[in-house]
Amino acid sequence: MQPSDASQSRTVLVTGATGYIGGRLVPRLLEAGHTVKVLVRSPQKIADVPWRGQVEVLQDSLDDAGRLTSTLEGVDVLYYLVHSMAAGSGFEEKEEAMARLVAGAAAGAGVDRIVYLGGLHPDNALLSTHMRSREKVGRAFLESPVDSIVFQAGVVIGSGSASFEMIRHLADTLPVMPAPSWVKNRIEAIAVRDVLHYLVAAAALPDRLNRTFDIGSRDVLTYKDMMNEYAAERGLPRRLVIALPVPAPKLAGLWVALVTPIPLSMSFPLVQSLQHDAVSREQAVDRYIPQPDGGLTPYRRAVALALGKERGGQVETTWANAGIDADPLPSDPDWAGYKVFLDERTFHSEAAPEHVWTVIEGIGGSNGWYSLPLAWRLRGWLDKLQGGAGLLRGRRHPKTLGTGEVVDWWRVETIDRGRLLRLRAEMRAPGRAWLELSVEPDGAGSLYRQRAIFFPRGLSGRLYWLGVYPFHGIIFPSMARNISAAAAALQETSAGSAGSKVAGDTP
Repeated sequence: MQPSDASQSRTVLVTGATGYIGGRLVPRLLEAGHTVKVLVRSPQKIADVPWRGQVEVLQDSLDDAGRLTSTLEGVDVLYYLVHSMAAGSGFEEKEEAMARLVAGAAAGAGVDRIVYLGGLHPDNALLSTHMRSREKVGRAFLESPVDSIVFQAGVVIGSGSASFEMIRHLADTLPVMPAPSWVKNRIEAIAVRDVLHYLVAAAALPDRLNRTFDIGSRDVLTYKDMMNEYAAERGLPRRLVIALPVPAPKLAGLWVALVTPIPLSMSFPLVQSLQHDAVSREQAVDRYIPQPDGGLTPYRRAVALALGKERGGQVETTWANAGIDADPLPSDPDWAGYKVFLDERTFHSEAAPEHVWTVIEGIGGSNGWYSLPLAWRLRGWLDKLQGGAGLLRGRRHPKTLGTGEVVDWWRVETIDRGRLLRLRAEMRAPGRAWLELSVEPDGAGSLYRQRAIFFPRGLSGRLYWLGVYPFHGIIFPSMARNISAAAAALQETSAGSAGSKVAGDTP
């Protein structure tokens, strides 16, 4: 059975549009001719995405059935792409209850279809908490009055995906890897482009279809083979992966968190999801949705595409950009009543403001922080050991930033391009921290301003600031000087390039 007319425009609502899959799905739904709404808690997180002006943005949460029913009025297809990496007591019950509430609201609003992306898992296996939660969420939709399509996918390979980052950093960093026994498990990965192909096609499937579909590349490898196929594509020597006769999911999760950008809160569920084979049990999806042009993407090809996107600075979304919301920085007049610590620096640069801004917007990631790299790395490792983000998250694009994107352990809270960049810290600390970098014209050059802001939490927050303050006295002044020097060098290079071009154009 083939899908109905794919050109039929539907009104779709996407939840999880700030996430890795949702952020890529929205523009493809628009390309398919659908009217798209997105439901987000923080609209500012999508303020700079290219498709922002083409969608209706609804600010709300998913925990109020009455408001949600009203929000879903007129929606034909609901994409449910929300899944927390949280844990703790009652996690599964909360996720399932949320799914049932959403399904009930969708039924009350007359939604035709719910589309959900879950995980591949074997039958009758003792699943991890997160895999079990995804299975329960999918079942909640299938048991609801609304026809539902539940796709079940394994490891998703694409630029910026958590699974790809985990494979990439392990293979890049470790030529020899003692590993738990699960590296011998069979895994059927799937390219992110193929996941999106299936998700978009689901909007045009025939009515009265309520079922799961296993989706994958049909290219089945062990996890060990996946790392070596990655290494081969990168031109690295074959990695020696030694499978030890122990599963050790917690130890492996800790090791993954230390070696890769993935924080502990994600590395544990990712590693736990690898405890079993993850291979499609059926291929019924072929009867309903044609394969993409050129067929499904083999694993090695998916790796090559992901690496190419990263080299070309074309990463659309990353797992890290789907971070938690946090309170914005209180404005300066409202600081009365708060205890706040500040470290402020200014530096006059001979470079024009646009060159200083280029350095500011390119800060972090492979470009570094322009001061004592070893100190930044040590702080990153300490943060990782505490379950924080660390420095390895990098950034999506080497030169440009958008609101809500990550830069190592920071997240872009405000960007006034050409003038101000405000970063909110996501490292583990007893308080809230921000870093502001700004530039303004100053005579023939520019004035660079740098401000570190810390709102301590209790006595531990005050002691923390006193402990790090001596290091700030070394790091922040050199950071200001080096950013200004980098801007001056950039201006000199730009002037030289322009001069060479003019000379070359002269008859």
